[in-house]
Amino acid sequence: MKNRILIIILAFFFSTTLWVLISLSDEYYTTIEVPLRILNFPQGYTTGTKFPETVSIKVKGKGWKLIRTSLVSDSKFFVSADKDSGKKFINLYNYLSENPWLASEYQIIDISPDTLTFMVEKVSSKKVAVKPNLNLEFKPEYGLASDIIIVPDSVYINGPLRELINIDSVLTEVVELKQLDSRYSETVELKKLRGISFNQNQVSITLDIQRIVDRIIESLNVEIRDVPADREVVLLPNQVDITLRGGIEILGKLNESEVEAFLQYSDIVTDTIGSLQPRIEVPKNVKVENFKPERLRYIIKKFE
Repeated sequence: MKNRILIIILAFFFSTTLWVLISLSDEYYTTIEVPLRILNFPQGYTTGTKFPETVSIKVKGKGWKLIRTSLVSDSKFFVSADKDSGKKFINLYNYLSENPWLASEYQIIDISPDTLTFMVEKVSSKKVAVKPNLNLEFKPEYGLASDIIIVPDSVYINGPLRELINIDSVLTEVVELKQLDSRYSETVELKKLRGISFNQNQVSITLDIQRIVDRIIESLNVEIRDVPADREVVLLPNQVDITLRGGIEILGKLNESEVEAFLQYSDIVTDTIGSLQPRIEVPKNVKVENFKPERLRYIIKKFE
């Protein structure tokens, strides 16, 4: 009984294999897509013209050849710029001989696109800023305490002048980080731009992540600036309480002398309602949440 089952299985396998081999020897039609690559630019030249990244080619060929091509991932369609500059008109059918893997294996039915038009231009260089492309999520009560540090913060880009004119900055690849609660550094790739190269492809990004807290500075004197020698200004009141917000390490090191509250005399003489909001100056990376009182009354005295 076991031998009979084995014979049936072998017979089925043999007949299936035979059927597959016979079927694959027949002619079939299919459409393949391969990357398009332009070669042989003159030294110091490139193209910034936008053209399709792939070419769709309808072919006729033996089934086993079509399967082999689908398994070969490095097939490309090459076109030559003929080491010449200026405007180029290319008929892709004329370049089948430069793609022998294609011409020798199949009958070409159609190529789409069948023509290319592009400019071959001299390569230029330009220095541009690097901008981080970040999706950040912080743990509750945590956040960025200071500006993101990017090293280097700018790079040189190389490409056709017409393209460089419209580029003022380049982005990093997207970085997604979650549940952040401490300082973080990572090396990140720059996002590729077609037809553009960089003098370096990576930058370092550092995130200063701290617990975000409030700090109150009480009874801060309000200064009157640029008061004429024959004038005196009395403020009512002359002090404010200020609530600051920022990273716990930054606020912990903050000296109260670094926070200034003031009014300009010119603001007082142009005021029409009898009270003014003081101006508050704080160090970088510190935010003023609020201050009380919000408005100050004043009296101007003139000396004889």
